[in-house]
Amino acid sequence: MSELYSKHAAKYDSIIQTNIYNAMYDFPSMTALIGDVTGLDIVDLGCGSGVYAQYFIDNHAAKVMCIDASSEMIDIVQSKLGTRVDTHVVDISQGLAVIETGKADRVISALMIHYLADLNALCADVSRILKQGGEFVFSTHHPFTDFNDSASDNYFQRELITDMWNTVGEPVKVQFYRRALSEITTALTDNGFVISALTEGQVLEQAKTICEKTYHLLSTKPKFLFIKAVKA
Repeated sequence: MSELYSKHAAKYDSIIQTNIYNAMYDFPSMTALIGDVTGLDIVDLGCGSGVYAQYFIDNHAAKVMCIDASSEMIDIVQSKLGTRVDTHVVDISQGLAVIETGKADRVISALMIHYLADLNALCADVSRILKQGGEFVFSTHHPFTDFNDSASDNYFQRELITDMWNTVGEPVKVQFYRRALSEITTALTDNGFVISALTEGQVLEQAKTICEKTYHLLSTKPKFLFIKAVKA
């Protein structure tokens, strides 16, 4: 796990609530797909510092479970939301045994799945914990964007990429998996999901006031992919 989500957890939490990539691109694009959460039982996979969990509570979700591999992130969630959410420190790559079968109306995962090598195992777990007709809504790196960092020059070969991100004002090493779009869609359909929406999101126009260059970049070259899939 990157120090971005452990050593720098508090600073990361502060920054992502107002920055362009998270607050003005990922969050509005995700919530547009998530829709009404009133009365729903929601599992937030890779919950981070609880930005989405706060949104679910504010919008009258019935139950919210927060799962993250970072104990520092879970500590932040607990400090914000206390007993209003059910929190667990879990390495998602090792499975989701902590979550009962058929529990959730919706499973949400914002910018997390690219840290997992095995998407098939994740989708099998998500299918198990969702009720029939439940939805899996997630965002991830856009496959075409990550291909710029490919060492293999083979779009269809999954690769572990090492990069330096300046999210918290200093370079921090991050590793994530680059994979083809077909690998993502096949993991879903092989585990009983029907893809009901696939978008590339839309950055908010107010991002111009922070950085017009970044706004123009995200308006013309999408960096993330947003998918809603229904358990058939």
